Amino acid sequence: MRIALLTYSTKPRGGVVHTLNLAEALARTGHDVAVWTLGRGGDDGFFRAVDPAVRVRVVPFAGVEGEGVGERIMRSIAALGAAFTPGRYDVVHAQDCISANAVGNRCIRTIHHLDRFTTPQLAACHERAVAEPYARICVSRAVAEEVRAGWGFTPTVIANGVDAHRFSRAEQDRAARARWRAQLGEYVLAVGGIEPRKGSIDLVEAFALLRRERPGMRLVFAGGETLFDYRPYRAEFDRRCAELGVDPTILGTVAEDALPALVAQASVFAFLSTKEGFGLAAMEALAAGVPVVARDLPVLREVFGDTVRFASTHREMAGALTEPPVAARTHRGRALAAAHTWDDAAAAHLAFYRSVVHLQPAEHSRDAARGQ
Repeated sequence: MRIALLTYSTKPRGGVVHTLNLAEALARTGHDVAVWTLGRGGDDGFFRAVDPAVRVRVVPFAGVEGEGVGERIMRSIAALGAAFTPGRYDVVHAQDCISANAVGNRCIRTIHHLDRFTTPQLAACHERAVAEPYARICVSRAVAEEVRAGWGFTPTVIANGVDAHRFSRAEQDRAARARWRAQLGEYVLAVGGIEPRKGSIDLVEAFALLRRERPGMRLVFAGGETLFDYRPYRAEFDRRCAELGVDPTILGTVAEDALPALVAQASVFAFLSTKEGFGLAAMEALAAGVPVVARDLPVLREVFGDTVRFASTHREMAGALTEPPVAARTHRGRALAAAHTWDDAAAAHLAFYRSVVHLQPAEHSRDAARGQ
């Protein structure tokens, strides 16, 4: 089977991580797999090495000074759509709104989570990316139910895989962890950058309360690559930090080989997103034996069960972040992360592809048969 997975970036965002790991697992089954993406900022490859069994196609995408978010997204759709030829593949699987808009009804779409846009242009793109694909996957039942309630579709649920061994191995890497300890001391870690969906300001509010009991604790943010303009939110974040006397350490994007030890060394992992589809970063923290505090959302209750601490208010978050680790919960967390493998996810995707291939638009089926 010839399979193309499409994503919007080469940077380490959750959807991109999902795409690469799924592609590699699919290739291990012997199928012909390619990943297509946009090379922003001159990138000609992904943030990490990709298994050579997966063919990588990076479409050049130069920045334009002064370009708005809506304009950049529409130009991204046009660039990827112009370079990609759906008919060369038996399965075209889009992982986000940009790639789904680039290929329209010729793709399967994974809906990781649903966004809400007020800009008409972006709202229309989001709508098309849900409505036009001929088949849909969600990574949790909660998101699938949102799609059913909003659009009447019934997506198939296929959970994320987790590279649990990579993070459990980091837990045992004393030298790598010691380097982070020397640099950061004792810290609360959040991965995903500073943005509204990640609940970054809520974490600052909770940390200000926490620090009364743990004055030596630091607050650390890692990651943050995004297409969107969060400057107003970042300004509010900075203002609130100054008012509360919180001085967070902002690491930005962390090298792929350094991230597992950063996670494993954390005293606690904060996962206070206001909206998620699965929670891959938190699952990786569980694999490393790190306690996780999550916002009390139905989707996170579904995915994590009793392996994490849930909180809703700033005071509850602060209390959960300072709660001592519970050995039984840590054990359950490691087991949960280890149970989500990419090979299982790939097997489920292949079964899904075979079950829906007959739903493809007729012109795509003819083009794929001709190899165009």
